[in-house]
Formats: sequence, C-alpha cells, structure tokens
Amino acid sequence: MSIHAVSPLFVGRARELAALGDALVRARSGVSSTALVGGEAGVGKTRLIKEFTAHRAGDALVLVGGCLELGTEGLPFAPFTAVLRGLVRELGRDGVTALVPGGSSRGLARLLPEFGEPGKDGAEARARLFEQVLGLLERLAEERPVVLIVEDAHWADRSTRDLLTFLVRYQRTAARLLIVVTYRTDELHRTHPLRPLLAELGRVEWVTRTELRRLTRREAVALAAGILEREPSPADMDLIYARSEGNPLFVEALLNEAGAGEALPESLRDLLLASVERLPEETQELLRVASAGGQRIEHDLLSAVARLDESSLSRALRPAVAGNVLVVDGEGYGFRHALIREALHDDLLPGEHTRLHTRYAEALESDLSILPAPRGAIELAHHWHSAHDSTWALVSAWRAAGEARKSTAYDEQLRMLSRVLELWDQVPDAAERIGCDRIDVLRQTATVAHQAGEYERSIALASAALDELDYDADPIRAALLLRQRGLTRYDLSRPGNVEDLRQAAALVPDDQLKLRGQVLESLARMLHRPEERSERQATARLAMEIGHAVGDARVEAHAMISLTWGHACYADMDQQLEAFAQARRIAYRDDAYNALMRCAISESDALEGSGQHERAAQVARDGVEGAVQYGLARTSGTFLSINLAEPLVSLGRWDEALQAIEQALDLAPPAPYRASLQGLATDIALARGHFDRAEQLLGSSRSVLSRGNYRDQTVLPHLCREVQLLVARGQLNEAVEMAARALETRDLVSSPRYSWPVLVTFAQLVWAVVPSTQLLEVVAPSGRAPSGGGASLGALARLALSLLPGLRKIGWDLGAEGDLQHAQRLTFSALTGPETPLDGASEPVAWQFEAWDLAVGAWGALRQPYAEARCLVGAAQAALASGDRQGAAARLVRARELARELGATPLLEQLDVFARRARIAGSGGGSDEGGDGQPLGLTAREQEVLREVTNGRSNREVAEVLFISVKTVSVHVSNILAKMGVSTRGEAAATAHRLRLFDLEP
Repeated sequence: MSIHAVSPLFVGRARELAALGDALVRARSGVSSTALVGGEAGVGKTRLIKEFTAHRAGDALVLVGGCLELGTEGLPFAPFTAVLRGLVRELGRDGVTALVPGGSSRGLARLLPEFGEPGKDGAEARARLFEQVLGLLERLAEERPVVLIVEDAHWADRSTRDLLTFLVRYQRTAARLLIVVTYRTDELHRTHPLRPLLAELGRVEWVTRTELRRLTRREAVALAAGILEREPSPADMDLIYARSEGNPLFVEALLNEAGAGEALPESLRDLLLASVERLPEETQELLRVASAGGQRIEHDLLSAVARLDESSLSRALRPAVAGNVLVVDGEGYGFRHALIREALHDDLLPGEHTRLHTRYAEALESDLSILPAPRGAIELAHHWHSAHDSTWALVSAWRAAGEARKSTAYDEQLRMLSRVLELWDQVPDAAERIGCDRIDVLRQTATVAHQAGEYERSIALASAALDELDYDADPIRAALLLRQRGLTRYDLSRPGNVEDLRQAAALVPDDQLKLRGQVLESLARMLHRPEERSERQATARLAMEIGHAVGDARVEAHAMISLTWGHACYADMDQQLEAFAQARRIAYRDDAYNALMRCAISESDALEGSGQHERAAQVARDGVEGAVQYGLARTSGTFLSINLAEPLVSLGRWDEALQAIEQALDLAPPAPYRASLQGLATDIALARGHFDRAEQLLGSSRSVLSRGNYRDQTVLPHLCREVQLLVARGQLNEAVEMAARALETRDLVSSPRYSWPVLVTFAQLVWAVVPSTQLLEVVAPSGRAPSGGGASLGALARLALSLLPGLRKIGWDLGAEGDLQHAQRLTFSALTGPETPLDGASEPVAWQFEAWDLAVGAWGALRQPYAEARCLVGAAQAALASGDRQGAAARLVRARELARELGATPLLEQLDVFARRARIAGSGGGSDEGGDGQPLGLTAREQEVLREVTNGRSNREVAEVLFISVKTVSVHVSNILAKMGVSTRGEAAATAHRLRLFDLEP
C-alpha cells in the first residue's frame, strides 16, 4: 500500500471553488471582479488556486505571480515581474510590446530588462508604469478572459501593494478580468501593512473577501483516506485531528509521519522538519543551504552557493523533490510550503547562518546576472546585511537603491538608502566606498521619501542635512536641499515653502545654470498671491531663458506655462493661447509628458475663466485623450476631467458633464480631484432640485477639504454650494450666518474669478430673505426719503440686510477681467444696486429693469443658459414693476424654455408661481389660480401668516403682528403645511423663498 504525500482528493472547499468559478463566469460576460482569499499557513490556499486553474479556468489566460519574501521584506513588483516574464516566454518581447497601449514598452523595462532601458525618471514615471500594466491586461482580456493570481500578498512590498491596489480599483476598465489575491491571515499582526489595504479594497463594490476555515473532522477523515488509500482508524484519527486542529498541511504531515511507523512529533517545528530528516544527509545539507536563499531559488544560484557540480547537485536534489519538500518552479526550485523553509532557516546555527548568507553574497557578487534586475542587487544587499558584514552591506544597499530607482520602487529605494544611513558610522571609509558623502545620501533619501509619500520624513531628512551644511562653503548642495524641502512643504501646505525656494535661488552660483533654472521654475509655480505676481513673472521669464539656453525642455516648458499664467488676462486671450502652443511644442521635443498635461490644464482653465466655454471643453477633452496615451489617465487625466466638466456645466450640457464626471470618478482619482468633480455634480443637483443628492455629494467633498489647506479655486466654489444647499433646505439663519462669517474671515479680493460667484451667491441670499418691495429702496436708493418699511422686517431679514454694506464694498473694489467676470459683476449690480446713489429724478425700478436686462444679455452672449434664465426672472420682475406686462411675459417665456431644457425644476416652479401671481397668460404658468389669485391654494390670510413664518417669526410673534390669537395662527400654519405638502415650518419657508412668493407682486 502506498501513502500519498498530498491527498489526491480535494476536500472541504467546494463552496470557495464554486465562488471563484462564478466570478470567472461573470468575468466572461464582461463583469470584472477581485477575490481576496485569506487563511492561515497550511490551510490550503495554494491547493484551492491550483484546483481552480486546473478545472475551472477553461480557455482563460491564467497569469500567476507570487510575492517573494526576503528577510522581513518582499521584493518590489515580484509577482508582476513573474507574470511579465511568463508572457514574454509565451508571446515574445515584440508580441507583448504590440499589446502595450501607445506601442511603447519602455515603462515595462522597469520590471523586466528585456524591454530595454526605461524611459526618463520623473513624477509621472510610476504612473505610466501602472497604466501600462493595466493597459496590457486590458488588451489581453480583449482576446479571452484573463485570471491574474497574486499569491502570498502578506509578503508584498509597498510597490507591489500600490500596483495591486491600482489594478483592483481600475479593473472595471478591462472587461473579462478576474484578479485573485491570496494571503496568510496569521501573518497579519496589528501593524502589518496589508491590513489597511485589505480593509480599503474590501469597500470596493466588486471585491469579495473569503477566509478559508480549517477542516471539520469529517473532512479531515476524507483527506486522510485519500492519502492513506484507506479509512484511518478512529483512534489514529482522534490523535491526528487533535494535533492538527483541522489544518490540512498538518494533517498530511502527521499522516506521513504515522505512516512511516514513527512516533508523532511533539512540536510544530519537529513536524515540519520530520519529512526533511528522513532524507539523505547530503540532501538535508542542500536544503539548509537553499533555506537561506528564500522561498524560491534559481538553479544556477543554488549550484554556485552549494559548490556542487551538476551531477552531485542533481543527486542531492532528487530525493527532496521526490519527497515533496521541494518543487520544480521554472528555472529554479521552491519549497512545497513556506513553513518548511522557515523551520529549516530558523534551525540554522548562528555561525552557519552567517556563513551561508556570505556564500550567497559572494556568488551574487561574482555574477549578478544570475538573477534579474533589480532582484539581484536587492538580494545581494539582503545577504550581506544578514551576514553582518557592515562594509559590504552598506555598499550593496547603495547599489540596490540605484536599481530600485530604475523600477520606480520608491519604498524599496528608501529602505536601502535608510540602511546606508544606519550603517554609515560603522564603516569608517563609507564615503570613499560609495563615492558620496553623508549629506548627499541624506539629500537623496529626502528626495526618495518625498516620492514615496513620506513627506514628514522627507522634511526631517532635508532639515538634518541642512543643519550639517555650511551654506557659504557649499551653496550648491544647500540650494538642492532647500529646493527639496520647499517642494515637500508645498505639497503639505506647510509654511516656509516659498522662503526655501527663494533662499535656494539666491544660493545657486551663476555658473550653475541648469540648477538655477530648475530652482527658479519651482519657485515661479509657488508664487500665487496677487502681491507676488510681478515676482512670479520675472522668475518664470528668467527660468524660461535659462531652460532654453541649457537645453532643458522641461524647465523651459514649465516656466513658459507659469509665465503665461502670471500674465493671466481674461480680456485678451490670443497672446496667452500662442504662448501655450509654444510651451506644448517645447514639451513635445523632450517627451515632457508632465509639462504637456500641465499645459492642457492651464490652457483649458484660462479659456473657461475668460468665458470661452466651448474652446475650454475641447482643449480639456483633447488633454484627457492625451493623458490616456501618455499613461496618465488616473492622475492628469482626472484633473483634466474637472476642466472638461466645468465648461459643460457652464454651457448647460449637464448630462454630458455628469457623464464626464462619472467616468473620472470611476478611475478613483486622488481625493482633492474627487472633491472638485463631486462639487460640479453638486451644482447640477442643486439646480435640478435633487437636494438629497446634493447633500450627499457636498458631505463627501467637505470631508476631503477639512483635511488640508486648499486654494481659492477649490474652497470658494465649495462655500457657494454650502450656502445654496442651506437655502434650499430652508436653513436661512444658518445660511446668513455662514455668509457673515465668510465676509469677516475670508479674503474675497485676491481671486476675482472665484470671488465673484461668492458675492453673487451672497447677494442672492439677501434677496431670498428680504421681500423685494422692501429691498428695492435699499439696493437702488433714489435720494428720496425712505418709506420706513424696514422697521417691520424680522430679525433674519435685518441680519441679511446687514450683509449688504460689506458685499457692496468688496464688489465695487473688486476688478472684473474678461466677459465672464463682467457678466457676474452686472448680476451683482442688479442684485445690490449701483455703485453710487441714483439722482432724485431717477426711478429705482427703471434702473433695475435696465440692470437686469444688461445681465441677461451678458449671460446670453456667453451661452450660459442657467445664469441667463435666473437673471430673466429678475428682469421679468423689474418689467412687471415698471408696468411692462408684455415685456415681463416675453422674459418669462424665454426663462421657461431655458429652464425646461436644463431640467431646472426649482426654477420652473418659481416661474410658474410668478406667472400665476402676476396673471400673465401664455408664459407657461397659466393664470387660473382661483378666485383670489393666491398661489398654492392659500387664502389671503394664510399667505399673510406664511409671509411672517418665512420672516422667521414664531406663532406668538405672528399673532402680535396680525392682531389674531396664537391658536388661530396655529390653525393657519397647519393648513399651510397641508396645502404646500411639507411637514415643517422650515420646509414651508424654504418653498416660499424658492418660489419667491413674496417678491412677485406687481
């Protein structure tokens, strides 16, 4: 009777196997998903995956890559390098290159040297690599379903985790892609980096998470029967199940030990090593050598370290493979289970441990090509470090950092550079060994920490280096460090960023032109305040000249963009557009993709700011397409989607804008980009009366903006939305208080483009609170004695009116540059009155009629239908107040046409009530209101009560004003709520304000 080392029966995993099969069926139909499969060591994750790929995968392309342990860290991008290498073996390098979007595989060279030299390093290098990997999977999935399996994610380094997260989040762009990730749950201690990643991915809609349980006793018996080819005795099974606790690996190991006629091992370590100890001594020695090399070891490397000829090596290996301790894996070998390797490695004596790692290091030193880059350099550093050789550990870590940089494995590069710093004092001639002193290492580490997102650490490292420097004796390095710290402080919105760059610029010697250009270009980008405008222009111009002189296309292009933006004049765009075109030509020369994207962003933003919405949308749309081509769709592409959606919102193409927003949000953009996209969706939701949706979107944006310091272009539009939602919800007190705080605390002068919408929103808020008959004398005084109507205003209306002086002062001090700002200023003027009081002969109504018509014409010329329709309401009111009923009707008809096309329900409701109250036939609102012409079926007395409720008065205050009892007021309020279909006084007031019930009397 034979005993199988591994059960031929697959036991106890039918449900999990079916779930993977169902996921693949969905992938075949075009619905991609991810399955996270966890479980303790030995519970059967690998066996489940093998059964799935062998019996359920069918014609699907199965790509398998495992994370490799190296000491306490994983190798960067190990599973994806393995997948790519397998594809090259199957399709050839040219075949893989043909599948990469854009036809350039230089990004993949960061994973596999077969693709040549990587492209230039830079901020976009990693983004392009990630995009190319996803694009490759997308193209493969066009031919047949793809199953990407990433095993042992508990060993994944940060670079691997980042790429895996990217692929999972964006996999829905690739139809027919199933991602399966396995990991050990017993490895996930409280601070393990995989824990937050699993939690994050678990919230993604198309991700499922399964944890394999241990086997039941019945399942363990079935497993044992498959191994023994007979039913085990109940006594044996009782002991085996008690010892294994249902872990399949331990059940198999215990059965094999029992079958060998030996006593069952006492400890887990003994159990794992028992199968090894039965092997020949030379095989055991070889396995101890192999254990120091990691879970998987290449044949040539094992041969070199074991110092055996091919015949002796084969003789020693064969029993290990036959005994199922080692398995053949491509051009190398892997331990059947990581626990076996760990037990062997832990069993090494201290001297044996040092000797073996030294032999590995020496073998790699003699021929680093045994392993692919950057794995070879990183493993070499690991072995010298494990051998406790400080000198060579430092040298090899320095080299490994350079290899990791080529792969954009920033976290691994940071770890290697940090090791260099840790070992520095232990190696007296460290600087001579690596050709670099400690300050340079600190500077490089600060730069990499910034790239890895470790901003605080980057600042600390740069500051430490600066503390050791004599600026006068070493101005170049001081400038480099100050530039790095300034850039990091800028990303963190920390003070001192501009000062660091100014100091750096002052330190760069005149003969260091290239560095001077880089520092000046960085400084020009950071100078945003109005008082810095002239400095920004001078700095950008100088940087551009230097970039041109030294042939640095990136500096020249970026500086030209900054210079053009510094000139920003929305009234004259031709010169700006030519400058942007020139910057684009310069960037193309050097494949400066980041500059190309920034040019598209800046140009589309400038066009939108000038009111050229169609052209802005086209530039942004072209930029989004370019971002896809350059491999930057999820970064620059999503930012450009903001610049595409904004002009579409302006043009009233709201459904098209929402489509662009949703497509960008599907790419899971960075949080600030997401907040801006959701802000534009909020604008549409507010205009269409989808207030619950607006509140949800605004809450999401609010949570993002609360965690950082953002510029006016983000903060001020958000402020407008907050106020507008409060008004829509009837929370007028809160809206007025928010506006009052903003006027006291915010700078509404520095950014006219973003300040004008705030001023208009606040002015509209005053109109929403104060009845127009009483507001008119305030906003357009004629010089005659006031009627004194303000004395009857409620507390809320008086508070709202108190905003006007501050609003008017800011508005008349604020410049209006370009057609868009001019239209906003005209609207503001119609809402708040002329800059100087009218003379005694002028009629406020006539002035306001003209003011509203001017605003209507300005918005019509800009083709902004929503703003035009809203101003038409004011123009119709003014026409009606001046006795021009026909003019009022014409304006109402036009406003209704615009509002209906937009789906602006609240505005349509307001227009309908206006038409009925004014008894204007033919405007779409009808004129049959009932005998007294009251809106919403309200009686005259109920409308009086509603007016006072809308002014914020309590039932008792209403009773005093109208000279009726409190009980009568209560009855009227109940009737009002019923007729208006609302449940609270606040909702009734909000509806009255939205419909302008008290502003529409002739």
